[in-house]
Amino acid sequence: MSQKQNGSGRRVLTYPAVHPCESISTTTLLNSLINLAHFISSSKTESFTTNNRNARESVRQIRILHIFLSELRNSHPDLPDSLVLGLSELHLTFQKLQHLLQDCSRKDARLWMLMNSERVANQFRVLTRSISTALEVLLVPLETIELSLEVMEYVELILKQTRKTPYEVELNDKETMNDVLSVLSQFEYEVVPNKSVLKRVLDYLGIMTWGECNREVKFFETEIAFESTNEKRKVSFLSGLMSFMSYCRCVVFDVVEGNEATTPTRQFSNRETISELLNSVNSDDFRCPISLEFMVDPVTLSTGHTYDRSSIMKWFKAEKKMKTCPKTGQKLVDSELVPNLLLKRLIQQYCLENGIPVAAESVSGRRSRDVAAAAEVRSLVAERAMRMVASYVVERVEVGTEEEKNRAVYEIRVLSKTSGFNRACLVESGVIPHLLRLLKSVSIQENAIAALLNLSKCPKSRGVIGECGGVGLVVDVMKKGVNSSVRQHGAGVLFYLASIEECRRSIGENPEAIPGLIELIKEGNDRGKKNALVAIFGLLLHHENHCRVVAAGTVQVLVNLLKCCDREDLVTDSLSILATLAEKHDGTVAILRGGALNLNLIVEILHSDSCTSKAGKEYCVSLLLALCLNGGADAVALLAKSPSLMESLYSLLSEGTSRASRKASTLIRVLHDFYESRPSGSMSPILPQERSVHAW
Repeated sequence: MSQKQNGSGRRVLTYPAVHPCESISTTTLLNSLINLAHFISSSKTESFTTNNRNARESVRQIRILHIFLSELRNSHPDLPDSLVLGLSELHLTFQKLQHLLQDCSRKDARLWMLMNSERVANQFRVLTRSISTALEVLLVPLETIELSLEVMEYVELILKQTRKTPYEVELNDKETMNDVLSVLSQFEYEVVPNKSVLKRVLDYLGIMTWGECNREVKFFETEIAFESTNEKRKVSFLSGLMSFMSYCRCVVFDVVEGNEATTPTRQFSNRETISELLNSVNSDDFRCPISLEFMVDPVTLSTGHTYDRSSIMKWFKAEKKMKTCPKTGQKLVDSELVPNLLLKRLIQQYCLENGIPVAAESVSGRRSRDVAAAAEVRSLVAERAMRMVASYVVERVEVGTEEEKNRAVYEIRVLSKTSGFNRACLVESGVIPHLLRLLKSVSIQENAIAALLNLSKCPKSRGVIGECGGVGLVVDVMKKGVNSSVRQHGAGVLFYLASIEECRRSIGENPEAIPGLIELIKEGNDRGKKNALVAIFGLLLHHENHCRVVAAGTVQVLVNLLKCCDREDLVTDSLSILATLAEKHDGTVAILRGGALNLNLIVEILHSDSCTSKAGKEYCVSLLLALCLNGGADAVALLAKSPSLMESLYSLLSEGTSRASRKASTLIRVLHDFYESRPSGSMSPILPQERSVHAW
């Protein structure tokens, strides 16, 4: 039994413990118990910020028990099986105590542990009583063993202490809790809290830096994401505490340590690790086998297969008599749906990084409460606190020094990254005109454009950016920004602005916009290429931009990208643009200008499985069909020479999306008609005559 656990896969204040199996030997159980006791005894008592006295007392008792258990093993190597029951109960309790002590020493949940002091103290009390009960069970079989008087005195000492030791909330904890509740009450009535009270709370919790405060905020974000919308009271309390820490982070700390205000990516190292993992994952694994859409709430069945919750629930509802696994057809012993939290997080990160349209809703999952259900689950305290934070940072941006402005803009960047409600508050506070002006500041430009990128996810902000003449400023940053991060952020803002017709027109009319995006596709990093591609795709929704995109040499740039790119998302985005361009004559002409080389490349991508998603294959067949319809017999003749095309098209009939299947069917009919129209013997037909094909 391994005992060293870091709790990384466990939610705070939960105590998953495994009862030892009945057939375990006494020696094995005792050894494992001693290891557990050693681990607990090694706890650093100074790391317990709250419930300090209770935690220290529990550690002290386990240290005594560690001595007792070690003496028991050393003096009696062959112990009777009658000890197993008592030792098993101790083992179970030690596991839970270990988790509790880990929670008390966590560096990112100090405020939450403080506000749960009563619950924590009660848990210490319960576990101590469990230790006492287990020792009483051990006393009977211990009487049959010759133990030294010293060992028995250890047992009696612990029994006495576990029965009498009171576990109560400490006075200092109570006073600090009252300070926090007082500040939350002030938020509710829109009263600015005393800064000295905020500092007193942070000092008591040992939160001395901006980074430590930010970790507390991140913890609350994670907890809120896990909670069900049915837990409105708990979510409301969590959001109130998160607003407390967000306010402290803005108001109390004048310095963002580690130079994070200018190099913010340092705080996202965990996300960067996930991003590296995503590069080796096929995005089709993120799609529900039933709906073929990205999963919002992935759940795993007893067969081990994962589906989106809404899809599998519909499947179960349709199967009235018995429930089966859609992929295997296996009858399910039970219909329990186990949330796949790791997969959900990967999907969220993938959608965020790749600008997938469904991501805005899918990514948030439960976090969609921030926007759609904010009024129901977000407390009045949190709402008003966020408005106070927004007013504070906007004031700093208006009248602060250059350093204070950069600090405030960075705070806006952080606040706007995770919460739709935060974005709405910041937009309403009038921050966007200030951020646009600061785009001209070399030292603040990166944080300003990153903040605008986050804020542009709020639909209202896009109109404000357009009304303030921000299109030209953003285009200038995208084209001439101080570094690659700034330029890719600029392209990301243009992508969101392109969702508004007036902005699409304004961006297209800017002579540097489309050429700048094309240049970013050629020279930028993968994120820059991604942002530029989706921005161009959005601009094509305005009909006048079609000829501008073609005239900018987009087709050849995308063809070159497809030749050397192995990133699935970039391939898919490039194909989507080419398919859209091919819908009009000038786009078709530009693509066919490359002749058989371009067509063969597209057919090759369609036939490949290594870096082409189902969406990518759909765009491939859409592109080929558009080229045939708009390019005439010459285009069809070029495609007819491809030996692998028919095989790929027939595969799409059964394995592709519904749209891809329909378009593949139509393209097969076009090719079939072409062969039938050719003189006999001029070309051997590829399409088997006995197979019927149904068009749309």
